Amino acid sequence: MNGTVHVHHKVHRDVVFPVVNAIILILLMFITVYPVLNTVAYSFNDGTDALRGNIGLWPRVFSLKSYESILQDKAVYQAAWISASKTVIITILNLFWTGMLAFTLSRKEYVLRKFITTVMVLTMYVNAGLIPNYLLISKTLGLSKSYWVYIIPTMFSCFNMIVIRTYITGLPDALVESARIDGAGDIRVYWQIIFPLCMPVLATVALFVAVGSWNSWFDTHLYCAGQKALHSLQYLLKMKLATTQASANAAKTSADALKSTTQTTPITIRCAITVISTVPILVVYPFLQKYFVTGMALGSVKG
Repeated sequence: MNGTVHVHHKVHRDVVFPVVNAIILILLMFITVYPVLNTVAYSFNDGTDALRGNIGLWPRVFSLKSYESILQDKAVYQAAWISASKTVIITILNLFWTGMLAFTLSRKEYVLRKFITTVMVLTMYVNAGLIPNYLLISKTLGLSKSYWVYIIPTMFSCFNMIVIRTYITGLPDALVESARIDGAGDIRVYWQIIFPLCMPVLATVALFVAVGSWNSWFDTHLYCAGQKALHSLQYLLKMKLATTQASANAAKTSADALKSTTQTTPITIRCAITVISTVPILVVYPFLQKYFVTGMALGSVKG
């Protein structure tokens, strides 16, 4: 009898937990997805109607005026090219330099690895501030008003180096030792053995770097505000939003201006800008998601 009761409770527990877990995860998914869908709904809604609020997951009065207002500006496409090109270049160079240095500092036979690591980690805690950084980049290096101001200062990341180095140190030493016995040098060991095994962490770092580069606008504001050909997409969209907000404020005192802004309002422009700036990263993410699985080296060395 006791055995039957015990089995009954076990079956009940095995059924209840998955159900409760699924309900909680569905609720969390809805809480996470709802703001995104609500933003998309606002972006496709008529501006004046959006001022009433209470728009859920679907536009109440469908309109493409917000997107037309943004995309009809030819400068948007030039800015998109600047953002896309610098994001690709920064991501590749950051992974290249950061990965190779991480491998170097992960080698126990390198006598200066602790000293260099300590010095680099200190730079994460001790920062001179915005003004010295601006003077270094614009005056000393002379990168202001240049496309290279986006590239050179971001080619390396100390934090990413620590992350990659930690991952490399977790790989079996026998992999490197066996390669050295076969006569492989450090460069060949890194590119043919370590690099393929580091795909999960490299993909994660690549996504972080790409998102940071794509979303950055303050560097444009500091160094390239007067160079329209070097404006990034985020900076241009920010200026577009500021202009729309100023127009809306002016429209409050003019009936004619109010009529001219009935199709778009700051809230619909802001949501449309959010969608436009987010879509490229959402497109890239699925291609990197398959690498977000650790333990690729498990089982690569037997015994």
